[in-house]
Amino acid sequence: MERNVTLDFVRGVAILGILLLNIVAFGQPKAAYLNPAWYGEITSRDAWTWATLDLFAQAKFLTLFALLFGAGLQMLLSRGKRWIQTRLTLLALVGFLHCLLFWEGDILLAYALVGLVCWRMVRDAGSVKTQLTTGVVLYLIGVGVLLLLGIISGDSVNRAWVPDLSALQYEHFWRTRGGGEAISNRLDMLSSNLLAIGAQYGWQLAGMMLIGAALMRSGWLKGQFSLAHYRRTGLVLVALGMLINLMGIVAQWQSGWSYRWSAFLLQAPRELSAPLQSIGYAALIWGFWPQIARLRWLAGPVACVGRMALSNYLLQTVICTTLFWKLGLFMHYNRLQLLAFVPPVWLANLLFSVFWLRYFRQGPVEWLWRRLTLHFAGTPISSTSR
Repeated sequence: MERNVTLDFVRGVAILGILLLNIVAFGQPKAAYLNPAWYGEITSRDAWTWATLDLFAQAKFLTLFALLFGAGLQMLLSRGKRWIQTRLTLLALVGFLHCLLFWEGDILLAYALVGLVCWRMVRDAGSVKTQLTTGVVLYLIGVGVLLLLGIISGDSVNRAWVPDLSALQYEHFWRTRGGGEAISNRLDMLSSNLLAIGAQYGWQLAGMMLIGAALMRSGWLKGQFSLAHYRRTGLVLVALGMLINLMGIVAQWQSGWSYRWSAFLLQAPRELSAPLQSIGYAALIWGFWPQIARLRWLAGPVACVGRMALSNYLLQTVICTTLFWKLGLFMHYNRLQLLAFVPPVWLANLLFSVFWLRYFRQGPVEWLWRRLTLHFAGTPISSTSR
């Protein structure tokens, strides 16, 4: 099957964009990811950096990746039940090891587990409309659960939201020390993450996968609509999403990033805006693809990153955990300063992808993933080449 270069480019944008937020998770304490005032009195520089990233990036690129994951499930239906289940089970194993041995912020395990549940819904949906409607309903249920958690959470400050000095010192210790202490803490976080997936986040993730499957099935994610349609749709969705998200940003700022409001209730505007903006970003890429494609120095390398999305996602973890946890840079930089690390990591992703794909058809992890899937699914292994 001939690859869709534009779709690879969109996937590359999603993988590169995810790092804009993940860099904070690597370089600062866990509390900093959602709470810019985790250390108490916040500086204006941190506040404005958080607000800008929240408006343009927070949840958007993860949502875009979930959308593409669902589109991939739709494309894999022809492979059959055994292939899909084997592939997702292996991805879950990779995600578990990634979370246990490297970083608790892993998304692979969540995507694989939810994928194992919702691929049947993708398969059994009678029409694009059914897929789309079911996806929207599931997503809104997840947002509703988030609001419910905010209502019942109470006003007391959670220690994980504003950690004290001893908690910060302990986190610095186990992250930089590694070993059994780090694994124990990551296991604790993994159990919490799995509960969150089952109770709330999994609904949203399944919803986006079904929406992605619907957009692929309809031909929308194949570029089968007019350029004018994609441009118009992209501009409207991005503008609407930003307007909704902006209200939440202002409200969080005014509340002083209080736990109950900012950790739950005021997450809702962002979560409602994320699908709109992520689909809008994809639409703008499709709509302006003729212009983007002419920038070969950009379009080709980013598409290569998209072709090797799994390898590049794991590469980001290896680079960032080495920089911040092994080389002692953890908790040394503020939110804005951490963004300076993003372009060099992007460059590593781009150069690695371009170089690797000159000699091989797939990324190294993708190749291994496919070989193992072929082996365990019982498909003749001669059907692939590296």
